[in-house]
Amino acid sequence: MPTKLSVNINKIATLRNSRGGDNPSVVKAAIDCQLFGADGITVHPRPDERHIRYSDVRAIKPIIKTEFNIEGNPLEDKFVALVLEVMPTQVTLVPDDPGQLTSNHGWDTIGKAAYLRDIIAVFKKVGIRVSIFVDPVEAMVAAAADTGTDRVELYTEAYAKHFRANKELAIADYVKAAKVANEKMLGINAGHDLDLENLKYFAQHIPGLLEVSIGHALICDALYYGLENSVQLYKRCLNPLIPLKGK
Repeated sequence: MPTKLSVNINKIATLRNSRGGDNPSVVKAAIDCQLFGADGITVHPRPDERHIRYSDVRAIKPIIKTEFNIEGNPLEDKFVALVLEVMPTQVTLVPDDPGQLTSNHGWDTIGKAAYLRDIIAVFKKVGIRVSIFVDPVEAMVAAAADTGTDRVELYTEAYAKHFRANKELAIADYVKAAKVANEKMLGINAGHDLDLENLKYFAQHIPGLLEVSIGHALICDALYYGLENSVQLYKRCLNPLIPLKGK
């Protein structure tokens, strides 16, 4: 199964919010990313709504033609209520602190097992696929299987940070984590700091990789290559044999 590309449009919202108004439009960005070949749209609303707003999530849902992935910390009651209202394809649970700049660690699936089982059941009961953010630690991936989650999202900052120095070493823990996930029948997603330089190697070495969620790097590349070209370039990293859009 080809690995899917879900485009995180948080940075579009950051740019809009810096000036006020609705330019650039996050709804149009979601529509266009789908038209340009994205397999899904990801948003990560935070409590202070410093980029994606809760109203954005509601506005985006009706135009989704592919998959909709909402990320966030379920410790926030407001977030849980939003997800249950909007009913996305997937919710990705991330243990962010309220004022955290960006995600920087996965769940302690051992210490938080009881909590995760309970909150995951809330979403699965209404038919929402659940993924939980985890570090590439075999024990944490193994314990994730006991929470009832459908998937794990491997937190890839460490891989991206060390890729240039030693890509074989950088990916080693992720390969081990993926092996455990496959043995436990967990779907595998991945995200954080994946880009045009390191994505292809990652996708080639992680068996069963279902989806990557990419925002910051793709939107940065869009400044130079354009949004359509950037989406297509990332798609080619994941699936080199599929033709570019329009070919």
